[in-house]
Amino acid sequence: MSPEEKRAGVSLAAIFALRMLGLFLILPVFAIYAQDLPGGNDMAMVGFALGAYGFTQACLQIAYGAASDRFGRKPVIVFGLILFVLGSFVAAMADDIFGIIIGRVLQGSGAISAAVTALAADLTREQHRTKVMAMIGSSIGLVFALSMVGAPLLYASIGMSGIFALTGILALIAIFVVLKVVPAAPTIPRQPGWASFAEVLNHPQLLRMNFGVFALHLMQTAMWVLLPSALVTTGGLPVAEHWKIYLPAVLISFVIMVPAIIAAEKRGRMKWVFNSAIGLLVAVQIGFGFLGHGVLTLSFWLMLFFVAFNVLEATQPSLISRIAPPHAKGAALGVYNTTQSLGLFLGGVLGGSLAKYSGQEAVWLACAALGVVWLLFGLTMKMPPPRVQQ
Repeated sequence: MSPEEKRAGVSLAAIFALRMLGLFLILPVFAIYAQDLPGGNDMAMVGFALGAYGFTQACLQIAYGAASDRFGRKPVIVFGLILFVLGSFVAAMADDIFGIIIGRVLQGSGAISAAVTALAADLTREQHRTKVMAMIGSSIGLVFALSMVGAPLLYASIGMSGIFALTGILALIAIFVVLKVVPAAPTIPRQPGWASFAEVLNHPQLLRMNFGVFALHLMQTAMWVLLPSALVTTGGLPVAEHWKIYLPAVLISFVIMVPAIIAAEKRGRMKWVFNSAIGLLVAVQIGFGFLGHGVLTLSFWLMLFFVAFNVLEATQPSLISRIAPPHAKGAALGVYNTTQSLGLFLGGVLGGSLAKYSGQEAVWLACAALGVVWLLFGLTMKMPPPRVQQ
């Protein structure tokens, strides 16, 4: 990779990571914190608060991706980050669960994922694109790990309002990174955004990828409606000590993920690695729901979840950028990130509702069934040809 490609990868991964803190920092503590909020004793409302971020993301990702094709990546990214900052401070000032939901909806309206990943594709040569996408995907996993460790400590010291305010401040830093650190985007002829949008919606391989990211993030959010309380009640672990489970699980998963990515890229095993990760995800849902709930058991299944999640999170954006027509990358990534956000939203809503009305086992069973459907789509997927190394 050239120095400019490395700079692009690191800076864009940092922007993605700073923004994803707005989602991840509340996951380890919110379900427990909400019990003391007006309206927060309803699991369905807790799930909606967790997923509300994804609702406006789902509504706006396509428009942001198409706008980035038409008006440029950086202006769209900065605009989205400004909205994210506003939502963070609205949530920081909220004193009930409904105010937090409003703030989360505003945070989600800064739907910049498509524009960021499209800019990453613009700034890197094809033979290095997976590395940059892996940087972005891995940054999500790393931020997730840091959130699991840091959120209980931050909550103890600055409270939930302080956590929301902190995410707003980090988003302001991200705006500076966009304007001063990220390399200038090249000029690429593009079709009008909505023509590109129609094209990618009719692409069968892209549709498979879109379903996959929807399923992945639905499972992720549904899991975090249940897991913090499970660690407290069945694992006997106080919230302040949950980092002892999360951090080793993520670090071990990274050690396993790296050779899997190498095998996928350099040895032509992408389809095998991809579908194996989906199958592992299905096994994890069954394990969480039906194969024991002690601390060691939960830790084991959580580590396997992170292995599957990190492999899929690193490979899917790269596959989208390679499969999509060159003139429609922004629109393709817009659709992709829309379905990702819809998964985040529905994961919270369905996870909370199923847990409330049908029991926790129903959540894990529904997620496992969704994973099986995804695996069937993955088995019929046509992977792009291996790239010629230069």
